[in-house]
This record gives sequence, C-alpha cells and structure tokens, in this order.
Amino acid sequence: MNEFPHLSAAIILAAGKGTRVKADTPKMLLDMCGRTLVGHVNAAVSALNPDHTVFVVRHEREKVAAHIVQIAPTAVIADQDEIKGTGRAAWCAMQALPADLTGPVLVTAGDTPLLTAGTLAALTQTLGEHAVTVLTTFVPDPHGYGRIIRSEAQLPESDSAKRGSIAGVVEEKDASDEQRQIREINTSVYVFDAAFLRSSLSSLSTDNAQGEMYLTDLVAIAAQSEAGVSSYVLPDSLEAEGVNDLAQLAHLTAEKRRRINEAWMRSGVQMVDPATTYIDVQATVEPNAVLEPHTILRGATHVAAYAHVGPNSTLTDVRVGAGAHVPYALITGGEIPQDTEIVPFTSRVE
Repeated sequence: MNEFPHLSAAIILAAGKGTRVKADTPKMLLDMCGRTLVGHVNAAVSALNPDHTVFVVRHEREKVAAHIVQIAPTAVIADQDEIKGTGRAAWCAMQALPADLTGPVLVTAGDTPLLTAGTLAALTQTLGEHAVTVLTTFVPDPHGYGRIIRSEAQLPESDSAKRGSIAGVVEEKDASDEQRQIREINTSVYVFDAAFLRSSLSSLSTDNAQGEMYLTDLVAIAAQSEAGVSSYVLPDSLEAEGVNDLAQLAHLTAEKRRRINEAWMRSGVQMVDPATTYIDVQATVEPNAVLEPHTILRGATHVAAYAHVGPNSTLTDVRVGAGAHVPYALITGGEIPQDTEIVPFTSRVE
C-alpha cells in the first residue's frame, strides 16, 4: 500500500543551461553517487507514484531527453519555448497534461539531489484546500534566493507558527534592502491545485528585473485569492539545495555520501573509515558486512552478510557472497562465492 498522499501530477523542471557548471556534460546529467542529478529528483518524485510525470527540457535537449526515457519511460517530455522563466516552463508542462486534470500538482527543480520523498509527501499533505503550498527553509546566508514574504515576517524564526501566512515571494534582484535581510527562502518546490495552476499561469508576465516569467508570482496571486497559500518549513536546508557549479556538486556529493553511509551503518554495516567509503545509491550491503578503508561500491554491487570488502577495493556490479573476503581488488561484474577469499589485486571473477 502506498503510504504517500495522492499526487495527480509531478512537473520536473530540467530545461536550465547550467552556465556556471562550465562542463560539456549537461548539468542535469552530472553524476552523484551513481545517479544523475535529475535521476535523484525522479527517484524522490516516483516514490509518490504520481498519476502523470512531466519533464520540461530545453538545453542539450536530445541528451537530457534520452536519459529521461531511460530513467522514467512512462513520463512525458515537454519542450520549453523561447520564453524564459520557471513560470513559462510550468506552462509548457501543463500543455502536456490532460485538460481536465484535477488535484495536487508538484512542481520542482531537477537539480536538487538531496530532496526526499518524505519531504515531498509532507509538502503535498499541507496543500489541503489551498491554491498552493510552498516548501521553505531558513539559511544563514540567503543571498541569491527568493525571499518569503509573510504577514508577520518581523517575528523571529523560532516563532514560525506565529509569523503569519505567506503573502508572496520576492526574487533577489527585485528585493528591497529590508527584504534581503529575510532568511526564510523559497526552495522552488511547490504543490499547486491543478485548476488554479492552469488558470493562473496565463496571467504571468516578464515585467521584472530578469525579464522572465516567474513561477513565484503565482504565490502572490494565490495569497490574494480565497484559497490562499500554505507552507511547509523544511528543517534541513541542505536537502533543498540545488547544484549551480562543480564546487557545489562536490559539496552536496560529500553530504549525500555521508547520509548514505550513515544509513548503512545504522542498519548494521560496519565501516572502518566512513570518510573513505563510497557507496552508490543502487548498491546494497547486508548487516554484519565489514567495509574496510578505501572501499568503493558502484552500480548494483551487493555485499552479503559477514563479507569483508577492502581495504582499497573498487567493485562495480559485483555480487559478494556471505563471508567472502575481497581485499585490494578492482572488479567489474561477476559473482564472488560464499566464504571465498579473493587473491589481492584480482581484477576479474566469473
């Protein structure tokens, strides 16, 4: 049984160019712990089992679309036209969805790899009868982010329940000096009522500092409507952080790896040195296995109970039997039988 709330549609925005990345690989296809950035977002969204999923693409369209077909074969791919902005991207996505669609519609960026299904579910549950619910969080340095404008924004964040409802979102370039002091930011993750989203997108304009159609303008429109705006304040601000350049990718990769390792250790896996242990998101390890320093588990590698892997071993798509010992190995594919001790520097198994 699906424990998550019903989601009529999910829109994943994957059209950005990622200019600051300065790499040949499209930003959405950058790798993190064995999965692309957009793949991580797709995994979180897919856990909610939406009735429809739409990816909006533009930059490096063929490469990104081909990857989406691999990771989400039933999803719809929508092309963003020459009009810039997240509001326009959402409009393009809505044209690809049934005209009679009703219910909650999730809209999220495709470059937030730490975002979890649990957070998306919590956000969806806060929609209720509102027109939109916004995922917000507090950060020490809000520079560059859209600020959340509340009716009682002057109250300290510890009084979050008393700060009042959201009145709108103001982007950094459009904010006043006073508004730039606000530390509650927009994470660019929303759940909209489908009817409200469809009817309101046509009212957006490019009359702003960046000449783009802001999806955030819908928050103010909703605030002025009878349905209004709700919000879910994310305690862990890192979870909603996007990747803007390769330095930020490295920072979030380290955090993703730390979280993966912690989850495995809490499940009963012993890591002698977590700082030098790398486990891809699709690799699996059974309780009582031991991972020695400088162990890397890539792809669909599986390590059975009581096996010892490492030190200095890299396994890709390898099945390690219970009680096996795999030191100083670089192996791709194959299976290591139960209680087998691999000769150091082995590079191939059957």
